[in-house]
Amino acid sequence: MAKYNALGMIETFGLVFVLEAADAMVKAADVELVGYENTASGYISVLVAGDIAACQSAVDAGVKAVKDMEGNLYSSVVIASPHPDLYKITERYRLDKLLPQID
Repeated sequence: MAKYNALGMIETFGLVFVLEAADAMVKAADVELVGYENTASGYISVLVAGDIAACQSAVDAGVKAVKDMEGNLYSSVVIASPHPDLYKITERYRLDKLLPQID
């Protein structure tokens, strides 16, 4: 993953809500959908990367989408200028590592 100026994340309960959030996020701003993490309890986090303003716009749009559906928004955050060591964590949740490659 290229190094970005910011990371944006939303965590909600359930696939439908996280898909709505992710869709709103990538439509609202010029961000890369990096990946997701699904816990056994049903909480799912989605991660985007880009410049700080884009990540903030994306997260704001994702939060609004979940709230508009009356979903359970657990948390959201934008991390500006992430420390390079954070990529050791986020690399594990990249879409290309989580999903099988289709030829």
